[in-house]
Amino acid sequence: MRIGFVTGEYPPLQGGVGAFTHELARALVEQHHAIYVLTDHRVPSGSVDAIHVEGRVQGWNRASLFAVRHWAQVNRLDVVNLQYEAAAFQMAQLVHLMPRLLGAIPTITTFHDLLVPYLFPKAGSLRFRALLALARASDGVIVTNAPDEQRLRAEGELKRLCNIPIGSNIAVDLPPGYDRAAWRAKLRIPTEATLVGYFGFINASKGVDTLLEALAQVTNTHLLMIGGRTGSSDPTNQQAADEIDRLIAGLGLQSRVQWVGFVEGQQVSANLIACDMLALPYRDGVSLRRGSFMAALAHSCAIITTHPDGDLPEVQDRVQALLVPPNSPQALAAAIRELAADPALRESLQTNAGILAERFTWDHIAAQTAAFYRDSIGA
Repeated sequence: MRIGFVTGEYPPLQGGVGAFTHELARALVEQHHAIYVLTDHRVPSGSVDAIHVEGRVQGWNRASLFAVRHWAQVNRLDVVNLQYEAAAFQMAQLVHLMPRLLGAIPTITTFHDLLVPYLFPKAGSLRFRALLALARASDGVIVTNAPDEQRLRAEGELKRLCNIPIGSNIAVDLPPGYDRAAWRAKLRIPTEATLVGYFGFINASKGVDTLLEALAQVTNTHLLMIGGRTGSSDPTNQQAADEIDRLIAGLGLQSRVQWVGFVEGQQVSANLIACDMLALPYRDGVSLRRGSFMAALAHSCAIITTHPDGDLPEVQDRVQALLVPPNSPQALAAAIRELAADPALRESLQTNAGILAERFTWDHIAAQTAAFYRDSIGA
């Protein structure tokens, strides 16, 4: 098939949706599909990994929608997959009209979440009505988690709907000659200290403030902040990061918190493996739509995270992860202490995380996605 992706972000821009699109595109190329990407003007145009990228959209307005149609026609696309996430498209409402403008070309919309964005917290039902209109206009809808699937299926009037989870945006790829003890020494982590890792951007949904308040209650423990601070799409992330800086200073944690920053994949893998555990205290609960959680699974990390908001049978407490209530520094601190003192529990969580990750490989995700494309085109 000749498959087109329309996305508001794409590497080298930092963001989970862009990284997801790149990984899915690479996996589809390996399955002998031709892949075309139309994205933001800050992304260099060209062919990398046999993916044809055009980075030329200045703003997601009426002109850009007609540009999408022209791009799809020129490249003779069989299907266009809109990778939808509000912040990545700069909150542009006209993006919701894209399936109608593409006409005869089948349009699939992947919703990376149905949440009210922190950019526009008062959007409420208006935001969901706009998403529902986009879903109903699309020839097919892909969601990345069961709660979103249940919500859209309850609304009805969709042509077809499929739940395909995301995979890890960070492959397990350690630097040559990697030595965990030497890497920790390079990070200046005391030999006897517990190293807790955090992976992902800083935004209001991630619970980083809860993690810092928990850290202040646990002695002989250091925190490694892995990944870029704010990403390229959501401007509220910078405000959240500034607040975190003030909280670190207020709690007197400057000597125990280290920022790695945005680094290449091998460096991310090395830092994840160097940690004794990973803490991901999402305010809205753990979910399979979280790329940081999927990366932690792929790296067989011992994970502490928050109880899911709804059913998530894949993740059981004390099996795949140690689960705590959201917004509870006391519970998170207790979990860190317990995991630091129990090597057997850490090893069990690591093993089970790796087993679960095998269900979310990119070749499997790409095959599911391609099959859904074919169904939509055939219909």
